[in-house]
Amino acid sequence: MEVTADPATSTNAAFIRKHAAPGHIGLCGGRDWINKAIRKAQAPLTGDGHRSLWSHAFLFSEQRIDGHWWVLESDLDLRYRQIRLGVQENRADRYFDDELFPNIAILDFGLDAGQTKQVQVAGLDLLSGLSSYSLSELVGTLFAMHSTRLRKRGNLLAKEGALYCSAMVQHCYATAGVEFIPGVHGKNIAPQDIYDSVLPHRAHSLIRDLGISSLRRFVHGAREMLDTPVQDLF
Repeated sequence: MEVTADPATSTNAAFIRKHAAPGHIGLCGGRDWINKAIRKAQAPLTGDGHRSLWSHAFLFSEQRIDGHWWVLESDLDLRYRQIRLGVQENRADRYFDDELFPNIAILDFGLDAGQTKQVQVAGLDLLSGLSSYSLSELVGTLFAMHSTRLRKRGNLLAKEGALYCSAMVQHCYATAGVEFIPGVHGKNIAPQDIYDSVLPHRAHSLIRDLGISSLRRFVHGAREMLDTPVQDLF
């Protein structure tokens, strides 16, 4: 993985406009209690056992005639008076709030035009089919994180026609022949898995909330320096 860290002074809006592209994957780490809980639950997957930087994954669809980037995602949206559950299409500007989403990453797995189209079509198929968000599958995935054996099996709490965020992203990418963590079942894939995928990819990241000690902050900075191509350091 090649990591490019944008300056801490960048805004989410500028970051997304700079790195968004059809078929790219977005990751975010939020500060509300649901996002914090999901980040903490992924601790078994991080290299140092601390909470993950990421709580949600989504797909960039396209930039429309309105000038906005649109994303496809499976989400539990409680921000408005009416609750939205499942696969939905939203403007990317819902992630422009720097305070609510202090961590943002955009991942490029180098898809060709054909693969990008396959991923987009798969996402739109889920949208048209009104695929629901599965809280039970999310719980099943969090439970399986503690067992390599369980992660290779189907999700213990799987539901037909339902996907949580990162499982939806994996489902769409699978149509293009991409498995983020070979051997791990698609309905056990977490946002941290996508970020740490062994497949070659480039990760652009804007991170403001490590939620950890100053020591981990130093280690994280060192890791980015080591993973960043030499030409990007100057």
